[in-house]
Amino acid sequence: MRRIFPPTSALIETKQQAGTNRISLQEFVETRCPSLHSKFHPAWWLPSGHLQTLYCVVGDFSQRDKVVYKRTFLRLKDGGTLGLDFTPVDDAHMPPDTPIVVVLHGLTGGSHESYVRAILAPTCRPVSEGGLGYRAVVINFRGCAGVPVTSPQLYSAGHTDDIRQAMFYISNRFPEAPLLGLSFSLGANVMTRYIAEEGEQCRFESACVLGCPWNLTANCQKLSSTYIGHHLYSRGMGQNLVNVLKKHVTSLSQDPDLDVAKAAALASALSRPTIDMFDDTFTRFGGGSSPPWPFASASAYYEYASSHKVLGDIRIPFLSISAADDPVVQEVPMNAMGNEWVVMALTPHGGHLGWFESDDGWFQVKRWVSKPVMEWLRATGENVVRDIPGHGKLQEIDGFLTEVGAERLGCRVVDEELIIVGTEGEAGMMAGL
Repeated sequence: MRRIFPPTSALIETKQQAGTNRISLQEFVETRCPSLHSKFHPAWWLPSGHLQTLYCVVGDFSQRDKVVYKRTFLRLKDGGTLGLDFTPVDDAHMPPDTPIVVVLHGLTGGSHESYVRAILAPTCRPVSEGGLGYRAVVINFRGCAGVPVTSPQLYSAGHTDDIRQAMFYISNRFPEAPLLGLSFSLGANVMTRYIAEEGEQCRFESACVLGCPWNLTANCQKLSSTYIGHHLYSRGMGQNLVNVLKKHVTSLSQDPDLDVAKAAALASALSRPTIDMFDDTFTRFGGGSSPPWPFASASAYYEYASSHKVLGDIRIPFLSISAADDPVVQEVPMNAMGNEWVVMALTPHGGHLGWFESDDGWFQVKRWVSKPVMEWLRATGENVVRDIPGHGKLQEIDGFLTEVGAERLGCRVVDEELIIVGTEGEAGMMAGL
């Protein structure tokens, strides 16, 4: 395990038996996240990054880490819809200051993904049963995991206003709870950018990102430079995006004169495009709001949306875990721009969102990464003394919950009764990425 701490670590206030104490972020991680100092041993039959990554797609996780959610649909001011999946469903007995893990999923995923459930199942399990006893909420992107598209826009690696509006709702509903960020792949890029944009006003107590793609331009180029990267991963992810788009073409094309509608028609006709081909056809038009959308090209979108450039602006405890043999993300900014709030960890093995190690039973596996992530969540959720952040005051205007100074954004609940069984994914989608 390679860990990179900044030359000077931020000082954080932690709870002690006799009061509080200020220690460096480095000491905090070294003492409270022991799994980050242990070696990850991949399952003997999944020794490479390719095999680890492919097992995310082909493995059967339907009987593991079962999670049940209650979904709340949020209507946003621009007419779009988000699906917030809360767990546990029966939480009336939980104290109001119980930590909440706020999750962003990967490229075309959702709350059903095995990599999400591998962490949320034990995190939300009662303490009496060996869990942390926390709440969690997965923010499902527009059009993903059964969320309808109700405006001429999808999502992307660079659009952060959707998580910003979801955070209005979550922090207003649970004002006493520390909010702990957890995100995967594309969602990790979105969360990193959001946290950097918010700076000292960030509503998160801490964040952990897994498999973040960081430099979108460099990692896309490296992905396409090999046969398996180009034909398997890039085309597989591109087709996933096409499959999502096809479900919502009608919704995106209500006004056929819009560039988004024209782009949706072209992109939905693509057959196994590479991810950059899809982004050049659709995402640069329909992946976010104006400004800065639309972009002149996929390259311009990648330049804007890359998160490695904003690492220096993060002002909360932030942990990144990546794998050196990840075939999807091959370039990781281990120096983190020298930011005192950021800790970068790199395992030699693990692939993209894999980290499978042997478990009890023949050819059974479990995700090693759940251990350090849960240690981090426990430490930052229970041991850190919260400073009251200076974020804007929330208010309701015309039925929308918004923030003072950001009235162009807002959300309101439109439905909150749907029960979601977390192991049930969407047909036609290549899971795990």
